[in-house]
Amino acid sequence: MKHAMKHAMKDAMKQIAIVICNYNYERFLAEAIDSALDQDYPGTQVIVIDDGSTDGSRAIIEQYGSRISTVFKENGGQVSAYNLGVQIARTDYLLFLDSDDVLYPGAVSEVMRAFEDDSLAKVQFRLDVIDEAGKQTGAYVPHTVPPADCGRLLRKGWIYPSPPASGNAYRTSALEAIFPVPEGGINRYGADFYAIYGAALLGAVATISRSLGAYRVHHTTTPSVSFANSEQIKKAPKAFKERWVTLREVAKKRLNLELPPAFHDFAHEKAYFGSSLYHASLGKRWRWMLHDSRAYLHTIVANPFWSLKKKVGTLFLSSLCLLPYSPLSDFVIRYITNPLARRSTVEQ
Repeated sequence: MKHAMKHAMKDAMKQIAIVICNYNYERFLAEAIDSALDQDYPGTQVIVIDDGSTDGSRAIIEQYGSRISTVFKENGGQVSAYNLGVQIARTDYLLFLDSDDVLYPGAVSEVMRAFEDDSLAKVQFRLDVIDEAGKQTGAYVPHTVPPADCGRLLRKGWIYPSPPASGNAYRTSALEAIFPVPEGGINRYGADFYAIYGAALLGAVATISRSLGAYRVHHTTTPSVSFANSEQIKKAPKAFKERWVTLREVAKKRLNLELPPAFHDFAHEKAYFGSSLYHASLGKRWRWMLHDSRAYLHTIVANPFWSLKKKVGTLFLSSLCLLPYSPLSDFVIRYITNPLARRSTVEQ
């Protein structure tokens, strides 16, 4: 009787699928799957989509048997895996977990409590940054909490602060309005861009201001201006622009929304800032600041998500790049562009 009642309660509650998209991450995959299976929310399903891995991922996945749902597909890139995940999930909510990241125990339960607000299209939460070995770095992302109606600002072109892929859970119906997204070319990767910003066009966004998971950053030992795993800092801005074009097309065609041609995003502009000024001569640094920094400065001064204190502090730090002492300039650039550089400096 008790067993039957437990199953009836599970069937009645809202369901969420944790979809793990994997490609050649056998060294991290089991940790990601285990963290999904260890969630205490009864209505949790775990789906693993392997995007044509050529390492030992398949053997690891098969060890879990019926505890997880599994799809093995030909390699098509991250967007193709997201498209498939949205298509096959039969749950009210979805959380895409990168196969090199982890969720903390109780994460899904906290997310589902937030989703009791039916106006929400997305719930995001902070992620601790860990290194390749899984050690805490002391950094976390994001550092700024956006307003619940950040979709209103997104319609004006302002990209709101969000954690990477694994720090977001979605109402499935919101994702179904955005996906499938065209695959191939620049859209082999960056699927979380469409989920993160597309969902905000369809409902409110709630932020849980504590860490419910960990985001793994590879190769963190050398001081750098690069932070994300997927794309080099010089390539990321171009890819971001192309994805904005695609999102505009999707929004117009499926949602009848007209997004502006240009967008504003400090994370995007600081990539130009870092790649242009890091290890640059004093003359080049001054020329960039005088002639090419307009968009960068605009995303600081007019940023609707930042406090006055943060704006002033970032402007002050940026101005230090104009001093003749190159080591100071390079330190400031790393500090602004890479959260890990800030932490390592404190530890020294």
